[in-house]
Amino acid sequence: MSNAPFNPVDLASFLKRAEGVLAQLEAWLPPAPPPIDWNAHAFRWRKRSTRGWLEPVRHIATIDLEDLQHIDRQKAVIDRNTIQFLEGKPANNVLMTGARGTGKSSLVKAMLATYGSRGLRLIEVDKSDLGDLQEIVETVADRPERFIVFCDDLSFEEGEPGYKALKSVLDGSIAASTNNVLIYATSNRRHLMPEYMHENLDAKHQSDGEIHPGETIEEKISLSERFGIWLSFYPFKQDDYLDIVAHWLRDLGCSEDSIARSQTQALQWTLERGSRSGRVAWQFAKDWAGREASRARAEADAQAPRQGPLADWRGGALDDMAGIE
Repeated sequence: MSNAPFNPVDLASFLKRAEGVLAQLEAWLPPAPPPIDWNAHAFRWRKRSTRGWLEPVRHIATIDLEDLQHIDRQKAVIDRNTIQFLEGKPANNVLMTGARGTGKSSLVKAMLATYGSRGLRLIEVDKSDLGDLQEIVETVADRPERFIVFCDDLSFEEGEPGYKALKSVLDGSIAASTNNVLIYATSNRRHLMPEYMHENLDAKHQSDGEIHPGETIEEKISLSERFGIWLSFYPFKQDDYLDIVAHWLRDLGCSEDSIARSQTQALQWTLERGSRSGRVAWQFAKDWAGREASRARAEADAQAPRQGPLADWRGGALDDMAGIE
């Protein structure tokens, strides 16, 4: 053991160097997540480095349930399930699949618009962040609100880690301790993963003619089977599409005459986009309503009396001439 006398100067120098090292390390650390604003109705899960947090969505793109046309059965099912969830009754996770632009995501947003005042909240989670589902569930577990974890346009490729994380939540191994979280997901794939022709070669043919899927196919469909409710969405028939166009044109203030004149171009619009969907109908309605407003303005300007410096000069000259006797 050293018998050197204690030197306070050396200690002060050491502490100063240590503070400098800590300051440099602190600059590399991610900042602490901001406190959660529980007054918000919708959140996004954000992540920086290894830290995640709920970021409130200030401007929510909601839609009224009544604006969703020709998906009455799907509306009724998800509305009933959401009410059960809000009332603390048993409710299911929901998977909505089908054609793009047919109202899947809009239906979830309509639930928030309808029931946000009753404590419904929405958390949007990207596929790349599904590994954080356990942390998200734990973050809201003690809150009195009811949270829908919303995964939009969900699909997986082979080996993606989010697949197992989502499967774990749907199995209840994570969310079993809380009844204030449900998962609503949308996808263009019924089974959420790509399926290949060669995988059918693993199917087993029984002597009685029964066919059993191979292990690869069973694994791929196992995730979608864990959603208690499946809702399918389909492209709209022509008459239904035109009804939706008319609905949005009325909402945008177009006259019935304008709506009648729009039909031919509304159908042409679908041919150019290769789809008859609610989204396409809304896009056409905005385009048509904008053009109609411009046309009405041009007609009004053409009928209005001429204004400007020349008209003012002529009016003044006539007044001067009227005063000459």
